[in-house]
Amino acid sequence: MIQVYKLIIFDLKRVASPYIHHISNTNMKKNYFVLAAAVTAIGLTAAMTRSDSALSGFTTGTPAIKSVSSLTFGPEGVLFIGDSQGASVFAIDTKDSKRNAKAESSDIQNIDQKIAASLGTTPDKITITDMAVNPLSKKIYFAVQNSDGTPLVLRLENGQLQSVSLKDVSYSSLALNNVPAEDAKDQRGRSMRVAAISDIAYADGKLMLSGISNQEFASTFRSIPYPFNTQQESSSLEIYHAAHGRYETNAPIRTFTTSTINGKNYLIASYTCTPLVVFALDDLKPGTHVKGRTVAEMGNGNTPADILTLNSDGEKYLLMANSARPAAKLKHKDIESFQGSLTEKVTSTYAGVPFEVSARKNVTQMDKLDDSRVVLIQKSAAGTTDLLTINGKDL
Repeated sequence: MIQVYKLIIFDLKRVASPYIHHISNTNMKKNYFVLAAAVTAIGLTAAMTRSDSALSGFTTGTPAIKSVSSLTFGPEGVLFIGDSQGASVFAIDTKDSKRNAKAESSDIQNIDQKIAASLGTTPDKITITDMAVNPLSKKIYFAVQNSDGTPLVLRLENGQLQSVSLKDVSYSSLALNNVPAEDAKDQRGRSMRVAAISDIAYADGKLMLSGISNQEFASTFRSIPYPFNTQQESSSLEIYHAAHGRYETNAPIRTFTTSTINGKNYLIASYTCTPLVVFALDDLKPGTHVKGRTVAEMGNGNTPADILTLNSDGEKYLLMANSARPAAKLKHKDIESFQGSLTEKVTSTYAGVPFEVSARKNVTQMDKLDDSRVVLIQKSAAGTTDLLTINGKDL
C-alpha cells in the first residue's frame, strides 16, 4: 500500500509540477496540500472542459418541439428528442448526469394511469410514444403525447413521476433535410411526416436516425455528428422482404440497434411485418444507396417496438419487443453464424436465424437498465398497463 501511495504522489508531482516548482521541500505537509489543490484544479478544469464539449452550441430558451416521437441519451445526461412532426432533433441538458452505480428495479402497475394522473388527465387522453433509461443516473424517461397535441417528457425518480421542463432550458437543435412535406400522404392516405423519424440512437459521437425522406427511395438512415453543426449524412436503404416476396425501398426501419458481428460494426434493424436486416455501418456513406442483408423473418402482421442487445449468463442476446406478437430473443452468436441472406419469398411464418418466442405479449416499450436487465411497459391480460423490470434471460 505504501508503494502505491508513493506512485500516486510521484505521478501527482509529475502532472502538477508546473504549479508547484517554487515550493520548498522543507515543508512537506504544505507541499502536499498545495499539490492536492493544484491537481484538484486540474481535475475540475478537465471536468468543465468535458461538460463544455457535450453542451457546445447550446442556447437557453424554449425549443419549438411539435412532437416527441423518440428518445435516447447522449453524453453527460443529454437527452435527444426526435420530433417527427417538426422534422427536427433536439438535445436537452437534463442536468441529470450523476452516475448511479446500482440501478434499482422499477415495477409500477397501471403506469399509464399514474402518468395521466400526474398530468391531471385520464389514460385515454395520452399516448406513451417512447421510453428511455438515462445510462448514467438510471432514471426512466417517458415521452408522452397529450390528446390536445402537447408533447411532454416525464421522469421517474425515487418512484415518483416528475415533469421534465421543455421551457427555458439549455438546448440545441437541428432541422432535418429532405423530409416529407407536412401534408404529404402515402398510398393509403396516411401522413408521411409522422415517419420522418421512426427511431434514434447515439453512439461514437453521432446521433443516428431511421425514417423516411422525400426522395425517390424514401427509406433513409441519417447520421448526425454531435455536438450539432450543419452536417447531416444520409443513405437510402433497400431490403428484400421475404414474407412479401419483393424488394422494398419506401418502408422505414421501425427500430434498430448497433452491434459488432464477426469483428465488424453493423446496424441491426427491423421493419413492419418484422424482417430482421443487417447493414454494415461502413457501407452507410453519405449519398449512397445501400442494400441490407435480410437474416430473419419473424412474423407478419406486426410492428417491432424496440430492439436492444443484452448480456445474460455470459451470453449475448438480441431482444425485440413487438406490438402484435410476443417478444423475441435471438442469440447473438446465431446472427454471427448465419452467413446467408433471404432472397426468395417464404411461405412459413418464420425463416432465417432461429429465435425464442417469449411468453410476454403486448410489450409496447423496452430499454436497457443495465448489462443484464431491461425495463418494459406491458399490457397485461387483465387489461393493466404496467412498468416492469426483468432479467433479460426471463424475457
